[in-house]
Amino acid sequence: MPTKRKSAAKKSSAKKSSGRKYSPKASKSVEREMKAMKQGKLKSGRSGKKVTNPKQAIAIGLSEARKSGAKVPSKKGSSKKSS
Repeated sequence: MPTKRKSAAKKSSAKKSSGRKYSPKASKSVEREMKAMKQGKLKSGRSGKKVTNPKQAIAIGLSEARKSGAKVPSKKGSSKKSS
């Protein structure tokens, strides 16, 4: 006697985002900062120390893209709205 299978498709409660998460403008900004880091020209903000961590270079690129108005998701830690 064959067993009946339930449909494999699961309903997810999370919304799917449509379109790109990061704009091409943001991508170019990150690319520029990564290139500067690899050349040894990228400095961090206040201290002015040389940036050697790729994650930090990406963060700097995304931050600059946000300031210029590019489509970039908000930071993970700053999900709270300030009044």
